[in-house]
Amino acid sequence: MATGKKPASDAGKILRDPKSTRKEKEVAASDLAQRKGATPSKPKGK
Repeated sequence: MATGKKPASDAGKILRDPKSTRKEKEVAASDLAQRKGATPSKPKGK
C-alpha cells in the first residue's frame, strides 16, 4: 500500500530532524519511496 500525504509529511520531518536516529531515517526514507505518485530518482549527470 502506498504512503498517504500525512504519513509522507511526517516522514519528511523525521528525515530533516537532526535528532532522529539512523533507523528512524531508514524507515522514513522507505515510506517516502512508497509514496503515492512518487517518481523514481533520476541518475545524476556529470
